[in-house]
This record gives sequence, structure tokens and C-alpha cells, in this order.
Amino acid sequence: MTKHDYYEVLGVERNAGEDDIKKAYRKLAMQYHPDRNKGDKSAEEKFKEIGEAYAVLNNPDKRARYDRFGHAATSPGASQGGYGNFEFDLSDALRQFMEGGAFGDFFGGMRGESRGPTRTRGGDLQINLKLTLEEIFTGVTKKIKVRHYKPCEECSGSGAKRGTSRMTCSTCRGSGQVRQVSRSILGQFVNITTCPQCRGQGTVVSEPCPACRGEGRVRGESFVSVDIPAGVAAGNYIQMRGKGNAGPYSGHPGDLIVVVEEKEHPHFTRRGDDILYVLTLSIPQIVLGDDVEVPTLTGKARLHIEPGTPHGRILRMRGRGLKHLKGYGTGDQLVEIRLYVPEKLTPEERRLFEELKQSENLKPKANQKSFFSKVKDAFSA
Repeated sequence: MTKHDYYEVLGVERNAGEDDIKKAYRKLAMQYHPDRNKGDKSAEEKFKEIGEAYAVLNNPDKRARYDRFGHAATSPGASQGGYGNFEFDLSDALRQFMEGGAFGDFFGGMRGESRGPTRTRGGDLQINLKLTLEEIFTGVTKKIKVRHYKPCEECSGSGAKRGTSRMTCSTCRGSGQVRQVSRSILGQFVNITTCPQCRGQGTVVSEPCPACRGEGRVRGESFVSVDIPAGVAAGNYIQMRGKGNAGPYSGHPGDLIVVVEEKEHPHFTRRGDDILYVLTLSIPQIVLGDDVEVPTLTGKARLHIEPGTPHGRILRMRGRGLKHLKGYGTGDQLVEIRLYVPEKLTPEERRLFEELKQSENLKPKANQKSFFSKVKDAFSA
């Protein structure tokens, strides 16, 4: 029989990955399976050819030799190169289909392996923890109250009444699984499922614990200490292993997920590792300059305002922001300058502004707006 190119047989490119080859094989093997094409010899031959192609292309060593030598690598004379006499019959194709080409990938466990009893893991819990910027700046240890399932103290988590113990499940004989065997034209199938009697535990209780009703856990409260590193941000989380819900019947506990939230600050707005503070100044302070005191995350600090500092300028106070969560360094405190314009003036203040209005030095130059025009534009924007 003329051998076709294995890549063409499966309908894949020569650079196709393992998943693409498996996907193509599954589709074609289902299409040409003898059970679906009874009496069709051409379908049977196609099924064997598909299995042969998959057996080669799904094996890295065989595929490498095939890419180099073609079908010569699968001939009897190639045995010294590691292939051997490659005769692929229908039984080989069916076995390939059952053990990994199709069903094996879909139903891992079809070949009869047993995992044994299982211990159900408890569920994870999530708690949102609100922090101030000051706490984020320094890092903090918080003690939080957690409402969760705890191991039952009455039965030590076993679920059995005190003075009794768990017994081996008679349905699965302690394996935690039940096996159902069925036969078809394709061979023997073994279906393994979780035991419905013991729910996979392998043991049962004859007298349930009255405190937990045989579950081995009860609802309760615990206090947990959480170490929050400096520099965390909203949305960051800390996973605390084993601090979640206890599993039933002495099962492994779940985790506690602590998600960080930030409380709104009365003075600062966070921008990454920088913090922004808005500083409002009077017209004389803007024009003449000043030395002012501004709040920081550690107290207060002096800030020099240069004469003529425009509205909207941002001044930078180095190293007064938040610490980088990963790595070294610290953000800055940004100070945005805002101009305060009074809504009402006293007669004396109005007279002074009228005099300033007439000053040639304060009048706009060519292609330049006056100081008061800038003030008007800034507050009308």
C-alpha cells in the first residue's frame, strides 16, 4: 500500500505542535472508527493509517527521524536506527485510540488507576482590609476577626461521637472509589467514581458527633494576625495558608485571602508610590513667594515657594512618598499649587487692586496675557 505523508494524513502543518497533532488525530479517529463504519474497508484502512501517523508524529524521537528520512525511517531496514519493523495493524490502532490518542486524553483514569481515599479541602475565605496611607507608609500588623469553619473540638474533627471512631466504608472497602466495569466491541471499560456512601473518605461514622452532626467542623471565630508590608496598594492581597475554612472530616483547611483597600485620606491622593497634596496660596504669596508649612505622612515640613510660581505647577518633595513594595527606593510628595481668588473685597483691597490694574509692569506684553487674565483663565477652565 502506498504510504502518504503523515502530516498530510492528519491534515497538520509540519511545524504543528503536540496539541494540534492530538486534536487532529482525535477528530479523524472518531470519523473513521470501525464502529462507525461497519463493513467499510476503506474506512478501516484510513483508521489504521491515521493511527500509524499519530504514533510517529506524537513521539519526539520518531518524529525527528521521520522528518529527516521520511518513510524510510519506519521500514524494516531502519531497525538499527531505533524504529524497528513498523507494522501497524487494526489492533494497534484501536489500542492507540483507547490508551491516549482519544479517550485517554479525555477521561484520564480509563486504564484503571485508583487514587485512593480523598480528604476534602476546606474553602478559601476573602477579607477586605482597609488601611490608611500612614499605615501603608510604615507597614503594619493587623489583628482581624475571621468567621469560618473550625475543626470540631468535641470529636477532634473526626465527625464521630466521642468514644467511637470512624469505620471502613463497606461500599468501597476504604478506597473512597467505586469501579464499574462494562464491555463493548472495543474492549473493557472501567469507570471509576467517588464512593457515594463515604463521599470519597474511605470511612464512615456509625454514631455522628452531636456537636458537628458528623461533619467534623463547626462555625466559629478566630483572630488572625496579618503582617502588611510597607508600600502595598489597593488590590494587593496576602494569602495565608491554612487560615480559611476547615475541611470536613479532618480535611485540609483552605486559605485566607486578605485583600488590601485604601481609606480616603483628608489631605493626600495617591499616585503610585507618590502622594499628591494640593496647596492653596493667596495672590501675594504667588507673586512674592513665601515659605510655607505643609503636612506630610510623617508630620510637617517647610516648603519654599518661588516668586511668580504659576497656578497649577507641581513642586516635588523628594523621598516623602511611599516605599516601593518590590525593590528599593521611595516615592515623592507632589505639591500642586492652586491660587485662591477672593469672592469679596473690602473697599481698601479694591482700591489697591485698582491701582495695581493701572501699573504698566502688570499689563500684558505683546502676545502675552496679563497676570489677572491668567488667573481668570485658570479658574474658568
